Amino acid sequence: MATVSLLNVSVRNNPAAFDAPYEFEITFECLEPLQKDLEWKLTYVGSATSSEHDQELDSLLVGPIPVGVNKFVFEADPPDLSRIPDTEILGVTVILLTCSYDDREFVRVGYYVNNEYTDESLIEEPPAKPILEKVRRSILAEKPRVTRFAIKWDSEESAPAEFPPEQPDVDAQEDDGATYGAEEEEEEEAELEAAEGEVAAKGEDHEMDGVDEAPSGKNEEDDEAEGSDDGSEDLEAESEGDEDDLEDEEAEVEENGDNGEDMEMDDGPVEGVKNGVPHAQPDVMVH
Repeated sequence: MATVSLLNVSVRNNPAAFDAPYEFEITFECLEPLQKDLEWKLTYVGSATSSEHDQELDSLLVGPIPVGVNKFVFEADPPDLSRIPDTEILGVTVILLTCSYDDREFVRVGYYVNNEYTDESLIEEPPAKPILEKVRRSILAEKPRVTRFAIKWDSEESAPAEFPPEQPDVDAQEDDGATYGAEEEEEEEAELEAAEGEVAAKGEDHEMDGVDEAPSGKNEEDDEAEGSDDGSEDLEAESEGDEDDLEDEEAEVEENGDNGEDMEMDDGPVEGVKNGVPHAQPDVMVH
């Protein structure tokens, strides 16, 4: 547990003019006596693209620190405009409030700051060079970003565990860079060889099966195709025979025209004759 814990930070003058000083009321708790002072700093981030425009607004040493809850007001001057680009004065930026013990930072509080004009006409058409008298500073005090760090205080027991831990025997051990992953590579090669052997064995089995089943080079599909061809030849032959019979009968009717008249005089219809034209009786009925 940290010896000093930050309990609360309150921004006293907010919103304020851009060139007004910053005022923070800070409350913290100290659990045991400290040998040295606490150092508080306020830093203004002058540009979002480069840290060279950051400037420390003020720093303050607080001590000696009594055990218990402590409160004080930290005041800092506004930023130096000559160190901020004109294009970075307006808009959103950040201020950082930090506290260190023996040059070791243990807490940091970040706030967003919005710098804008109070005049509507200047908001709609801002001048090329900002008019600072018309710029207002607003700190988003309701949503600070607090970061805490574990540090060593006065005693060695308070020092945090080192990470990674010291390993003095590491340098004496054999370098495993050359053998790293060797076992995995050997296993992969063995699996690959086994898979290739399996594929080769399956290929031989398929070839032998084909020889046993179709020694003459024919398979069941060829037999079925031949059977279907035979059936189609029989049907074609039957249909050709029917057509020949029909042509013979028609020729006989043309030669014996009188017979056609006699057929009409008969009492009953002649089987196989329709409208004076004989028709062959098919052997197969098609539905």
